[in-house]
Amino acid sequence: MKQYRNYIFDLYGTLVDIRTDETERKLWEHLSLFYGYHGARYEAQELHQAYLASVQGKEKALSQEHAVQYSHEAYPEIPIEEVFQELYEAKGVRAAQLLAIHTGQMFRAYSTKYIRLYDYAQELLTSLREAGRGVYLLSNAQRIFTENELFYLGIHSLFDGILISSDHGCRKPDERFYRILLERYELKPEESLMIGNDMATDITGAKQVGMDSFYIHSAISPKQQSDEGQQITADYVMQHMNLRALCRRLLATD
Repeated sequence: MKQYRNYIFDLYGTLVDIRTDETERKLWEHLSLFYGYHGARYEAQELHQAYLASVQGKEKALSQEHAVQYSHEAYPEIPIEEVFQELYEAKGVRAAQLLAIHTGQMFRAYSTKYIRLYDYAQELLTSLREAGRGVYLLSNAQRIFTENELFYLGIHSLFDGILISSDHGCRKPDERFYRILLERYELKPEESLMIGNDMATDITGAKQVGMDSFYIHSAISPKQQSDEGQQITADYVMQHMNLRALCRRLLATD
């Protein structure tokens, strides 16, 4: 395959295997208790419904804001800590931003069933950098969740650049998110390869900015909807998660 100067990775489902459940009643019982400790009393179901309403309302407002500026459909991304702060304020509690962040991080910890690197993820990133390639992360994620998870998993230092969607108000496949990466790190699309497990966000988004793409199928890849005409149109495809084999393909010289 073609050799590239830069390799841009998706995170969840590509380098990291994760399972979360934000619907479990026990989660909302723990979270309502935590809110209560700080003076914001909620029943578990009430808190869950208020959380969903806040997320939907903020996403709608951001989408409308973007629609004024962009003719294409926007893919808004809200900073989730604003939601947790709003939930305090709805009960008359003036919560500091740090408390809202800690509340969100507790929410993430309680909702995570497991999180782990796919086999050979660290070696893959290290090998690419040792070969003189640029290694970047472009993730649809929340800063207050993902930054800590990158340190926990031991891979934060293995990227030359990290972009997380909640910092920028948009997410893949919005081409603006890709262009922020390209401009910030002065990357040329034709010298860069996007690697991800989601055809709709990773592959389609990369194509919009003239970047080649590599689709790797993992257990948490979205199912392809053939009845909607969605096909895997990546330049390269790996149908089974195997980062060791991916490393060999990326660094092959023949």
